[in-house]
Amino acid sequence: MAKAEPNITAWLAEAKQAADAEQVGMYLLHNGVVRATPRHSVRSEASAPDHAPSHDAMVVAVDFSYDEAGLQKALEEALTWEGVFFARAWLNEGRVAVGESLMYVLIGADIRPHAISALEKLVGNIKSNLVEEHEVFDI
Repeated sequence: MAKAEPNITAWLAEAKQAADAEQVGMYLLHNGVVRATPRHSVRSEASAPDHAPSHDAMVVAVDFSYDEAGLQKALEEALTWEGVFFARAWLNEGRVAVGESLMYVLIGADIRPHAISALEKLVGNIKSNLVEEHEVFDI
């Protein structure tokens, strides 16, 4: 069963009250959700992974887990990047249905290029190194 999603309005209110909030000129939010189209059909992967059905089945859910300690380290590291003053993330767990959220990542930085770069770098690290996700197909 998927976890309850965070209150993003509350996250932003907390971020704007944080110690370094006066240094932040931009907040960016990433909300990753489960899509029905299989990963191999929307990315430039030459072939479907071994666990994918051979026909055009659609995804109905994703089995999702993550390294909680690794996530905390990644958030701490993000705060050392140029211009970044706020970093928070929430990741779901378990079987997550199409349309439901897999993750939220909020970055607060001094200027737009730092915020964009940090969000891309942090989400990339989370997706590449800290999560395990397996698509569940409608066969």
